[in-house]
Amino acid sequence: MITMRTEALDVAYEERIIVRNLNLGIPTGKITALVGANGSGKSTILKAMARLMKPSAGTVLLDGKSIHAQSTKEIAKQLAILPQNPTAPEGLTVSELISYGRFPYQSRFGSLTKLDREVIHWAMQVTGMREFEGRPVDQLSGGQRQRAWIAMALAQNTRFLFLDEPTTFLDMAHQLEVLQLLQKLNREEGRTIVMVVHDLNHATRYAHHMIAIKKGSVISEGRTEDVVTEDVLQEVFGIRADIIKDPRTGVPLCLPYALGDSALTI
Repeated sequence: MITMRTEALDVAYEERIIVRNLNLGIPTGKITALVGANGSGKSTILKAMARLMKPSAGTVLLDGKSIHAQSTKEIAKQLAILPQNPTAPEGLTVSELISYGRFPYQSRFGSLTKLDREVIHWAMQVTGMREFEGRPVDQLSGGQRQRAWIAMALAQNTRFLFLDEPTTFLDMAHQLEVLQLLQKLNREEGRTIVMVVHDLNHATRYAHHMIAIKKGSVISEGRTEDVVTEDVLQEVFGIRADIIKDPRTGVPLCLPYALGDSALTI
């Protein structure tokens, strides 16, 4: 089922069009990975779909309605976004950061209700951050800090969770920590997750649906085994690679071995 889609979407930075005539749908209740080379427009697409960027043309539809025709608070109750490398004010505690996720539900006086506190407690529990609630965010490890930000996004209690390269600058253990948390949220909470992923093998391991982007356009989309092919990797990334099956999960794994003919044209 598709409840969020773009229609003929154009997005530009000043006069430069980054995304042109984009038509794609996000499968509800699934994890979708946006993949592509640096500068391909992945993050721009994510920001446009989350209403952080206004399109030059076309629209983003949520439940058949343009997200730009709805109020900011109403959209914030439907989707949450975690940008790349978010930063918190010095000394801000984990519980204070997570409480920011309740902003769309607060009155103009800004006080937390009993329900707000229950949701904050739940977000800390599900992300494993309860023991760190009084600790300043800037004193956490990389993986703990990323989990705190995800908890803040969860506190918004939205159907859609957007993440822009959530494992950037994390070591392998912390990368797995974050990706397994997202997988758990999808399985147990039914959250629709859309993430820009730098590591192609992370995308195949944790996503149900994949969208390969080049120069702001969709080159291939669908199941990971349909997208991760030698031809698509050649066109999108400019590499030659062997595709093998993961012996544990059966999903495709990419083993690059050479630059392809299109490597200099990406």
